[in-house]
Amino acid sequence: MKLHELQPMPGSRPKDIRKGRGTGTGLGKTAGRGHKGQKARAGGGKGPYFEGGQTPLQRRMPKRGFTNIFKTEYVEINLIQLDACFEAGDVVTPEAMVEIGLVKNVRDGIKILGNGEITKALTVKAQGFSKSAAEKIAAAGGQVEVI
Repeated sequence: MKLHELQPMPGSRPKDIRKGRGTGTGLGKTAGRGHKGQKARAGGGKGPYFEGGQTPLQRRMPKRGFTNIFKTEYVEINLIQLDACFEAGDVVTPEAMVEIGLVKNVRDGIKILGNGEITKALTVKAQGFSKSAAEKIAAAGGQVEVI
């Protein structure tokens, strides 16, 4: 078998329907759109939210709240993740976390949370720490530095 002899399995690819290509095809003339009317025209039809002239649901519902575009978004990392990914004596920085794949996008900073236990003495540099995380890192012999 050669490359130019390859073909899909018979019946796996249905034949393309050619609309508006003569009456012999069965879909000539009006091409399956019927006669005249809104749906027969190019671009005709109603939008996805049209409700027959009734005020659409998304316009009937009240607007609530707002989106704070200035809020600080931290990536949250737990101590158990740091314990699994770093060796004793390592300096843990946001760049190091991205390098090993622990964090994909630093966003506005990294906050270390106290979920899990830490058994290694690490120097952790991040934008924020929970109180329990800072205590557990210090208890394991490590250091906490707020960037």
